[in-house]
Amino acid sequence: MAKAFFRLQKFLRRIQFLLFFLTAAYLMAGSLLLLQRTRLVLQQGSRGTPGNQALPAPEEMSRLGMAEPRSLQNPRLLGGTDALQEPALGQQHSPHWLVSRNSELRQLRRRWFHRLSSNQEPLQTAGFKAVKHTAEHKGTYMGCFTHDSRERTLKGAVFYDLRKMTVGHCQEACAERAYSYAGLAFGAECYCGNALPAAAARAEECSSECKGEKGSVCGGLNRLSVYSVEQLRAGARPLRRNVIYRGCFRAPENLTDTFPASLIQPNLTVEMCSEFCSKKEFPLAVIRGQECYCGYPTRRFSLHQGTDGRRCSGSRNASSAAGGDYCLVYQTPVQDTRCTDRKFLTTKSKVFVALSSFPGAGNTWARHLIEHATGYYTGSYYFDGALYNKGFKGEKDHWRSRRTICVKTHESGKTEIEMFDSAILLIRNPYKSLMAEFNRKYAGHLGYATDRNWKSKEWPDFVNSYASWWASHVLEWLKYGKRLLVVHYEDLKQSLIPKLKEMVEFLNVTVTEDRLLCVENNRDGNFKRSGAKQKNFEPFTQEMKDVINRYILTVDEALKGRNFSGLPREYVPR
Repeated sequence: MAKAFFRLQKFLRRIQFLLFFLTAAYLMAGSLLLLQRTRLVLQQGSRGTPGNQALPAPEEMSRLGMAEPRSLQNPRLLGGTDALQEPALGQQHSPHWLVSRNSELRQLRRRWFHRLSSNQEPLQTAGFKAVKHTAEHKGTYMGCFTHDSRERTLKGAVFYDLRKMTVGHCQEACAERAYSYAGLAFGAECYCGNALPAAAARAEECSSECKGEKGSVCGGLNRLSVYSVEQLRAGARPLRRNVIYRGCFRAPENLTDTFPASLIQPNLTVEMCSEFCSKKEFPLAVIRGQECYCGYPTRRFSLHQGTDGRRCSGSRNASSAAGGDYCLVYQTPVQDTRCTDRKFLTTKSKVFVALSSFPGAGNTWARHLIEHATGYYTGSYYFDGALYNKGFKGEKDHWRSRRTICVKTHESGKTEIEMFDSAILLIRNPYKSLMAEFNRKYAGHLGYATDRNWKSKEWPDFVNSYASWWASHVLEWLKYGKRLLVVHYEDLKQSLIPKLKEMVEFLNVTVTEDRLLCVENNRDGNFKRSGAKQKNFEPFTQEMKDVINRYILTVDEALKGRNFSGLPREYVPR
């Protein structure tokens, strides 16, 4: 009996050891698998874009038919290439196929957008050049003054730097642009101007520390720390203060009533008039003979009906260039501040509105127009630090807070679409959109991708991945959107005020004509790309064009099927 018991005990010990060994082996295998997957994710993240993730071409993807989204992410789960179902010939690039394809693309997009924070361009405001960090404040401190964002006292250029703002940055930026004063507010905002604010505040009310300079004061809540930078202007390397020729226009009947400031000067030049109006802080300089007038675009003088330039006889550079019934109009470097005040909604919006577009379709520019037209910030489904630095304060607000007038999104899944009560659907020529998004990914919001980027394998991979997304994005919003306003980027660019009126009315906001004219006067904001743009550059192969053109026709038919106007004819290359 004892011997049998001993054998049983020995057997159980062996089983226990075997179980222990199997458990350890299982845990080790699981750890190795986890490490392998982690390494794969890190490798994919370091490559940067969904375009690098070996997506099949549209012709090959069409073979996937109506497979489940999970299996679309990995065709091997379907049992190999032999298991792929062949759709009917007419179904390739059809709305049905594009909608099913969108699920896979949505997963890839999310990986890309969640990496935005690590791939952001340097958080540096447009207009701010990289300058040395200087602890010394070379300008003369004038004191602490009250600051109202609606009625700005320093009405020149405005800059933001939510991470690196210093007194030196602000002073040098204003001095380079030939302004007399530099003011700092909220620790991160820089304002330039030529007139000292009238209302002084107590010194202790300017108590916000500069974001990029510990121990230095950069204004406060509705308070400006103001410096005179006159002595810096002589030593500063001045930037070219662009004076833009707007055209020849019929002069209004009563010039003195239309324009608040005027100057009569023998041998008047464009530079004299522009400098005078800049000092007076007006965005328009108007010349008629020896008379110089300064003001804003208004209903009396909207700049919408220009005339033949020959009516303004002579050169654009002389005072004799215009006289009698016609005048020359120039844009000064001074910003039109009648529409720059913005704020969050005071009460939560009852209607949750999306501003939806494919990346590269002009969403940021549309936000700029909407914010300045309505006076309310726009939100974003994502967070982009570079845009926050440019003054889009809604970037940091939670996208579901309902404190913004509308919310930017590139999402196009059924769940994401149905969260919104209505949407402005912004559509742009896919050829332009694809190039704009490729530029943004490799050179930021305001730069251009290099020749090396365009000639690399990244570009064809990018087109293969993103071209179908352009189409599926529109199709799914047409299918699941509850209330849509379709706006074509090209129409908005061509007829800004009429289209902007439609958008503002859709958002249920009432604005004045003068405010819309102000928006038109500031239409570009800080969103024009800088750097050398390639001329006559054609990055699309004929094969790419054939695929994209089929997507264009599919979207065009879908829009007409929903009683919207079709796509502009210019979308299809001739």
